[in-house]
Amino acid sequence: MRIIKEIVDVYAEESAFLWRLRSAAVESANYSLDDLARLDQRLEAHIDGLRVSGEAGWEVARAQLLAVGDPAEVFASAVLALESGHSGKVQEVLGVVAAKPENLRGFVSAMGWIEPDLAVRQIKHLLNSAEPIFKRAGVAGTAIIRRNPGPALADVFASDDPAAKARALRAVGELGVLDLQNAARANMKAKDPGCRYWAAWSTSLLSGHKEAVSHLQAIAESRSRFAEGAAQMAVRRLPNREAKLWIRRLAKELGRHRVAIKAINALGDPELIPWLIDQMKTPALARTAGEAVSTITGIHIAYDKLEGARPQGFEAGPNDDPADENVEMDPDDDLYWPAPALVLKWWNGRKGDFSKDTRYLLGKPIDKEGIRHALKSGSQRQRAAAAIELAFLTPGRPLFEVRSPGYRQQRLF
Repeated sequence: MRIIKEIVDVYAEESAFLWRLRSAAVESANYSLDDLARLDQRLEAHIDGLRVSGEAGWEVARAQLLAVGDPAEVFASAVLALESGHSGKVQEVLGVVAAKPENLRGFVSAMGWIEPDLAVRQIKHLLNSAEPIFKRAGVAGTAIIRRNPGPALADVFASDDPAAKARALRAVGELGVLDLQNAARANMKAKDPGCRYWAAWSTSLLSGHKEAVSHLQAIAESRSRFAEGAAQMAVRRLPNREAKLWIRRLAKELGRHRVAIKAINALGDPELIPWLIDQMKTPALARTAGEAVSTITGIHIAYDKLEGARPQGFEAGPNDDPADENVEMDPDDDLYWPAPALVLKWWNGRKGDFSKDTRYLLGKPIDKEGIRHALKSGSQRQRAAAAIELAFLTPGRPLFEVRSPGYRQQRLF
């Protein structure tokens, strides 16, 4: 077969480009499962172009890996290396990961992309490595394919590397390893904030242990980077009335309005929707409040014609001013601007459809039927919420992985 290098170059470049899109899409408020599957089919087509090109495909992917060395290039070359079973190729990719640890996510993504049985072989080697970055890769790999590695997971708890240890504590929850609950809970007093958070998160996910939930509440009330995630897990495990009182404290006593909105999004209590609509009048909170209303009720701000205009003069995230030190990206960039008056009018006409003291997700009570509906029809963020609710109903089973290739997920519905 004649290989045309220019075409193989395109396969490699497009694979990297599409993976970057996918990296954002798997956590997006706008991508559904069908959207993700279409994107993943495009990505797979280009990866397959590299596969069928044989050594020429590998050499082009390798050249881009060495020239650019970003997670997207790591992903494409890692898929080829892992599927080839060639240890030298795998080690070359891992060398780029070790030199630039932020590339780890590209390698882990590749392990989630290939067939799980192929990934397992490499995961065993990684878990036995003395290098913390590789051990962390092994833990992340076993988590993303939802395969419990057995005693090797608990062994990582003894690691001197906080990042590896935190990833293992997170994996306990993702894999549904009930036997490690006590060991995970003991790490809620660890020095590293990531270890403390993931220990409490996994313990709360597996059992809702009161101490773990209290620990998450404390994190949510702090200025920790884990505050929003902690609040969302905590309210799901608190009794409804207690959760609402705590949300009131977050907003009124502590002034943590954004964290409170994220908590309401997870709680799903329609009684709090009027307060969310009121928050839409504050530009910095408007879009995340709109997302919370959408998640609870199932409305779509744009498709249901409830969209408003971007407030004049509002800026979030970096801009073109070199004197502005703000380099943080806008966390709500992919969300729609709601029109508070229109949303309020919609709510006044529909609030009778929702029962008091009932939690909702996409307009349906959070039960098996509602969760399945959200997993099939929701956005990626809503699907991630549904996966957690499903884990509560099925303790000991792995958390549904909403980031796996979309076309594989579609076969489950």
